[in-house]
Amino acid sequence: MAEPTTADDDGRISAPLTDLPIETAEKGFYQGYSTHVTIPGKVAIALLIGWVLLFPQQASKTLTMANTTIIAGFAGWYVYLVAFLTLVTIVLAIIPQTGSLRLGAPGEQPEFGRFSWFAMLFGAGIGIGMLTYSTGEPLAHFQTNPDTIRGLVEPVSPENVGPAYMYTFLHWGLAAWSTYALVGLAVGYVAYRRGLPLTIRSALAPLFGTQLSGIVGHIIDIFAVVATILGVAVTLGLGVEQFVAGLDRLGMGGWLMTADDTASSFAIVAAVVLLVGASTLSAISGVGNGIRWLSNLNMGLSFLLLAVFLVFGAGLFGLELLGLGLFEYIRTLPSLALTLFSPDGTEVGDALAQWQLDWSVFYWAWWIAFAPFVGMFIARVSRGRTLREFVLGVVFVPSLMGFIWMTIVGGTAIDLELSGAAGGSILDATISDQLYATLAVMLSGPIATLMAALVVLLLMTYLITSADSAILIINTINGAGEDDSDRRRHILFWGAALGLVVASMLILGGIDALQTTMIIGALPFSVVVALMAIALVKAVVFDVLRKRQGVATHSESVLAERSVPAE
Repeated sequence: MAEPTTADDDGRISAPLTDLPIETAEKGFYQGYSTHVTIPGKVAIALLIGWVLLFPQQASKTLTMANTTIIAGFAGWYVYLVAFLTLVTIVLAIIPQTGSLRLGAPGEQPEFGRFSWFAMLFGAGIGIGMLTYSTGEPLAHFQTNPDTIRGLVEPVSPENVGPAYMYTFLHWGLAAWSTYALVGLAVGYVAYRRGLPLTIRSALAPLFGTQLSGIVGHIIDIFAVVATILGVAVTLGLGVEQFVAGLDRLGMGGWLMTADDTASSFAIVAAVVLLVGASTLSAISGVGNGIRWLSNLNMGLSFLLLAVFLVFGAGLFGLELLGLGLFEYIRTLPSLALTLFSPDGTEVGDALAQWQLDWSVFYWAWWIAFAPFVGMFIARVSRGRTLREFVLGVVFVPSLMGFIWMTIVGGTAIDLELSGAAGGSILDATISDQLYATLAVMLSGPIATLMAALVVLLLMTYLITSADSAILIINTINGAGEDDSDRRRHILFWGAALGLVVASMLILGGIDALQTTMIIGALPFSVVVALMAIALVKAVVFDVLRKRQGVATHSESVLAERSVPAE
């Protein structure tokens, strides 16, 4: 049954559901795993890989047609859903009674320190995108955005810098991180307060109760596994293309790139084997070892690269852009978050609708597809934190870090183009090469080469961190919330599967094919995310009422594990 919604005989709300059994195999190859989730998930991914490899032309045509239908037909759903998730996450943190609730037993302390916590959040959630889009997105909106389409400002002009960052912040700010935070909160809340399994289905227990032990729960977790593979594949695809472009900039050989400045098939395969192989080895070492160490390294290298742009780039201009962009973003956020452009047959109307499909709707689908992985990972490393601390650390701090990164790095690229120093070399570069092009104009000689090598190294560590975190989370979902048993054979399978998805899709149709597949995979999980938001609100509100009435809000197992009294 679902979580109790009625009062008992003395008028008090009943205690919450604290037991959600998920059947797992007791012996054999799948010992400790839910075969109802693991095997269908593996079959679904294997069929996708086989289809792409055996029937590439049919796969490309079908994916393109499906993408056109889905992204146009469900644009409004994605826009309003993400706005709803953002509102729910922030409101739960602001309200005193809900924000003080803890993901764990009363007084429980977090497992990881703040620096390692922030490092793991940033590395798993958005690190690779920062490197690709720190220059790519501001420069793209510097050329075309809704304001230029309407004729309000001229493209590639000083007046268009503000709008360019307003839309950049829209895509990489609260919307992205609130989506991750919502999933992380929904899973962590029931796992660490009620002792339910650390898996996606548990987040819906306040709505569906023990029904989630059966086929409904299996389907939800399968959706989460498939969405995770596809969402992470897009991020890895972007990173692989930029990684290969960096190696080419370092003069590693003409075999890396084709005549049209895209990564060659051989380079893609070699990069995927190297990076996914390393990430698989890291995943075997677990969260507390390889992932935490790599995340701390990522953060340190990121600050070093940022310092280079502050000193040698347009640091002051970037800080001015940060203030301007934040003001415009906060001022326009409600209207931007709820605006839905629809094609109306006019040149401007159709162009606005297409821009939103290409940018905002794509991003919302990407964040939703990425959410089961990032949300589960955030929940895994956030036990012991209050809802308010969780939202502050997961939503606001990473958003601000992303804004700083994009204004200083991207602002340097824009400043070099506005001043004429770049001569169009940055704008004309492919998105995977724009960061290197910016470094080449900003610096010179050995220093430029050294910084390009730093970007390649940073990309490699971010790619490894994202992939190994995703593999561990997939195994946690398949293992009914447990991640402490020997899962090496399954880690190897999911590492290979992830690599094959990335390589086959990049070779089939470049990053567009990966993005298309991800958008399709995100749609069913978007329904799950919407239900998770409703379930979280219900769970939190009822726990506030239980505390007022003196009813237990924690499971006995959670209290016994931490040796603390009930609230």
